[in-house]
Amino acid sequence: MSLEWILSIIENNWQMFLRGAYYTLLISIISTIIGAFIGFFIGIMHTIPVRKKNLKFYSLKLINFILTCYVEFFRGTPMIVQAMVVYYGLDIAFGIDMHFITAGIVVVSLNTGAYMAEIVRGGIVSIDKGQYEAASAVGMNHVKIMFYVVLPQVARNILPATGNQLIMNIKDTAVLNVIGVTELFFQTKSIAGNNFRYFESFFVACVLYFVMTFTASRILLYVEKRLDGPDAYQKEQKEAI
Repeated sequence: MSLEWILSIIENNWQMFLRGAYYTLLISIISTIIGAFIGFFIGIMHTIPVRKKNLKFYSLKLINFILTCYVEFFRGTPMIVQAMVVYYGLDIAFGIDMHFITAGIVVVSLNTGAYMAEIVRGGIVSIDKGQYEAASAVGMNHVKIMFYVVLPQVARNILPATGNQLIMNIKDTAVLNVIGVTELFFQTKSIAGNNFRYFESFFVACVLYFVMTFTASRILLYVEKRLDGPDAYQKEQKEAI
């Protein structure tokens, strides 16, 4: 590896590297936000209590079956195959011609939503049953219990897993190069093809990926600490000592 070549590649191609990093972050952040909303929706749907076997019961069963099929499909198939189906398959089969950036966001969002659904469901299940009973005792219905009691706690509890999903998305957007998304891997492959210095070019890409994922993890860790607030118990202990 030559330091001179690395500096030369950065100097001559920094705009392409930045453009690729921009699209990588854009798709990752938007897709993680959309996927989180999908996950919360599915998590809530899976936990709606229906005791009587009436029309509502069977309608909810059908909806949950469809949502379960969606989750299993996107968790059980590679994202690279999903990208080909969404971008090329929908155009050939139904005439839906999407821009490659839009297709990339759709694919990563649906994939993220499938994983977030299980994360959210686990977060909801982990909430103590006594909180549901106490909220029901004061006259709150399921929707109010979810939005005012359960989901605020779930959002905090699943924040580390959501951050992990964002970091995975930053790395996994590399597979979108198969549909022409000009993210960081696509740009790096083009740069390496022009100068035939594959090791140096992809070394720069590795550094950029690390900077993005490390920065994202530090920001999310800061947000977690801010949400936790000061540890009053530890403060009291220090004062006592």
